Order: sequence, then C-alpha cells, then structure tokens
Amino acid sequence: MQRSLRLKRELHMLAENPPPGISCWQDENKINVLRAQIIGSDETPYDGGIFSIEVSIPDRYPFEPPKAKFITPIYHPNIDSGGRICLDALKMPPQGAWKPSLNIGSILTTIQLLMSEPNPDDPLMADISAEYKYNKQKFIQKAIEHTRQYALGKSMLLNGKNRTHCCGSSDDERMETNSNMDFPHCSGHTSNSRKRLSNDKQQSSIDNKSKKPKGII
Repeated sequence: MQRSLRLKRELHMLAENPPPGISCWQDENKINVLRAQIIGSDETPYDGGIFSIEVSIPDRYPFEPPKAKFITPIYHPNIDSGGRICLDALKMPPQGAWKPSLNIGSILTTIQLLMSEPNPDDPLMADISAEYKYNKQKFIQKAIEHTRQYALGKSMLLNGKNRTHCCGSSDDERMETNSNMDFPHCSGHTSNSRKRLSNDKQQSSIDNKSKKPKGII
C-alpha cells in the first residue's frame, strides 16, 4: 500500500513538474515497472539521442532503491552492454547512497548527470573506461556513432529538448528484466552524483512541505 501511494504521488509530481529532458510513465501491463526516456544533453556524445530506461520498483520501496537499466544501447564506461548502471544512488548504504527521501525523479536526474559526466575510475566497462581516459576523441566518436545507430528517432517527448510529458503509453522496446543487479566491481560513488542527490533531497523536502498532491493518477 505504501509503495502504491508513494508511486502515484511521484508520478503526479513528474507530470506536474518534470525534470528537463526527462519523461516517465507507468507500464500499462506491470504496476511495479516504470518506463522513462532521457534526452542526451547538449555538447555531449549523446546529444539528440533518446534513451529508454526501465525502472523496477521493489515491494519495500521507498525503503529499498528502485532498479534501473538502459533499454537503449549506450556507449558509456559506467553502463554495460546489458544496460546495467553503476551508480551509488541505486544501492543501499554503506556501499550506496539510497535514502527513502530520494525519489524516481532524482534517480533519473542523476542518471542524466552520469551520462554527461562519466566516472572512468569506477567503470562497468573497463575497455571503454580506458578509452575515455587515454583516447577521449576516439571515445567521443564511438559514442556519437552508437547514439546515431540506436538512440535517434524514438522520442515520446513533445516538441524538442525542453518539454517533457508523462503519459500512459508503454515503450515499444521490450527487454527481459535482469534479476542480477549486483555490481561486484563497481562502487558507484561519484562526487557529482552525491552533490546532485543532496540537492534533490533538499528540494524534495521543500516540495513535500509546500504542496500536496492533487488529481492523483
């Protein structure tokens, strides 16, 4: 019950005040699965790409973090070929930084930040990490080509990069949920993501005090 109420409130907040470049909606066939899309940021190899993400909500949410993975292939040192993401916000302490005060919006925003600012010192893909560190131009070119091949022309967002929406449609791309989300070689810690999570936590606290959900879907 608590998970369901929390999820409805968060989806409503994402519809009312979505983070720039992010869209999120509930899978019409699975109540514990969300579909999201992130637009690649300007001046990154992912610029113009539309990246689909699957977010699975555990029974004990928000006391356990959601599980997120990329459905759209992406060339990135912290995201593997199966879409798994090395990110501290997706892990429980002490290895991770998840707290019940965080939410789906802050997770998606942190993933968006990770796309723009990879952490090659804590990779899931060692070869891409080495390329990023020692031959960055080659990495950029490969990431651009990957984006062009897999991430263009699949947007469910409205009218460009500065508008987002939340809808009831499901993603055309389907993928089996990977039950093994442990990353023994990935700590997931980045200073930038921790700063963003701290800011999101403060904003979440302000939002919870200042406005009550209305018109819950």
